[in-house]
Amino acid sequence: MSEKIKFGRSKVFFETFNRRPGPIKKNMHYCPGCGHGILHKLIAEAIEHYGIQENTTLIAPVGCAVFAYYYFNVGSISVPHGRAPAVATGAGRANPESYVISYQGDGDLAAIGFNEFLQAANRGEKMTVFFVNNSNYGMTGGQMAPTTLPGQKTTTSPYGRNPETEGYPTPVCEIVNALTAPVYIERVALTTPGRVAAAKKAVYKGIQNLKERKGFSLIEVVAPCPINLKMDASQVNEFIEKQMLNYFPLGCLRDRTGEMENGKLPAPVIRDEEEVRKVLFPVRSEHGVAADFRNTSEFFNSELRVKIGGFGGQGVLSLGVMLANMARLRNFNVSWMPSYGPEQRGGAACCAVTVSRGAIPSPIIDRGGNLLIAMTQAAFDKFIPELREDGILIYDHTAVKLPQLPATMQTYGVDALAVADEKLGSSKFANSVLIGVLAAVLAKNGMTEADQADFNRAFAEAVTEKFGRKPGAVEANLKAFEAGKAAL
Repeated sequence: MSEKIKFGRSKVFFETFNRRPGPIKKNMHYCPGCGHGILHKLIAEAIEHYGIQENTTLIAPVGCAVFAYYYFNVGSISVPHGRAPAVATGAGRANPESYVISYQGDGDLAAIGFNEFLQAANRGEKMTVFFVNNSNYGMTGGQMAPTTLPGQKTTTSPYGRNPETEGYPTPVCEIVNALTAPVYIERVALTTPGRVAAAKKAVYKGIQNLKERKGFSLIEVVAPCPINLKMDASQVNEFIEKQMLNYFPLGCLRDRTGEMENGKLPAPVIRDEEEVRKVLFPVRSEHGVAADFRNTSEFFNSELRVKIGGFGGQGVLSLGVMLANMARLRNFNVSWMPSYGPEQRGGAACCAVTVSRGAIPSPIIDRGGNLLIAMTQAAFDKFIPELREDGILIYDHTAVKLPQLPATMQTYGVDALAVADEKLGSSKFANSVLIGVLAAVLAKNGMTEADQADFNRAFAEAVTEKFGRKPGAVEANLKAFEAGKAAL
């Protein structure tokens, strides 16, 4: 006697959920009464029905949605909170043969990811978004979400959501319906067999639109979350029917699929794998040295910790970048960590550069510095405690008034801004002047003649790498460097 299974597990699900941690590999992990399992089943069946399993890519961000990769036997990308639409856009455009689904919860889509979601909808990206609305942050313990109802109690609104301080629930479908590009918008629920049947039709419509490249589709699914709402299955369904649906009415807000011709994604800008590899992993520079090259000066054998501070606009950060690139071109491990205020010009700015032959455990320099370059009194006052007593201080002697310092500390005062103005007619080259000053200081502190010549070459290579496409910039910076060496 032949056997025919009429209702069973979709082939779009894995036979065994080996990606799921723990010993149970046959069942889904979702809480009793959760809507994710039902929605998973509907999506899997629709993918199977339309025959797109092999080319489907499912994007799921942080939240309960992220566990979709345990169950769907399709291409899966787990992404940071809110970033599903951006990754989905990239996946669809990079691989036009793929069918891209974004599967997101309300705490993700309607909060941290709302802008990326709206921009994708406004562009009319050819994707289908499934938006699970259960009125709370389900994965992290039931905090208030953008869809939490007025008066609803959550772990972060124990007295109930107050519209005067927390605002009203976010009507995602209605907001998207104000945009021009989306072709299909519908809100469904999973509370009764009839509601599930209607949700199935919407899910199938969304997947059909995906297959036919009709455009951007949004299916919002009002789903139960009994555990976090502290209700049993019947209570949570009653809560949805009598309260949630007052704020999130069910129905199709837009369906333009009938008037849309079947389309296709834009062709990718780069299709060749080798070209893609070059874009992702560009050759940073034709300069540099052999892999076994090592500068021989003794101080290069120890970790060098450099702090640079001043005002925004003085070239503080770019000075640090230049030093870091010079070290990178000479096979050192390097870290560069900037810090600056909100002001584009005039605000405090500093950066930390660490150069080492070994691994660098942290980019933060808060003590044990070897070198401090201080362009302002404020920078000097703030960072001098971080400099070793036998460290080197290079400072702007027109701006910094030195107190009594340890006799073992070496200090070198220079007005780099004035040198740059005098020699090149612009103070913007002061950072290169300071690197020239540093070259002269290192020469006084044991840098070998060979390494002195190599320091000059490394600076020229780093400047060429950064400014090679700007006429005259390389020559001007090299001139500033030489002026700095002569200024000490």
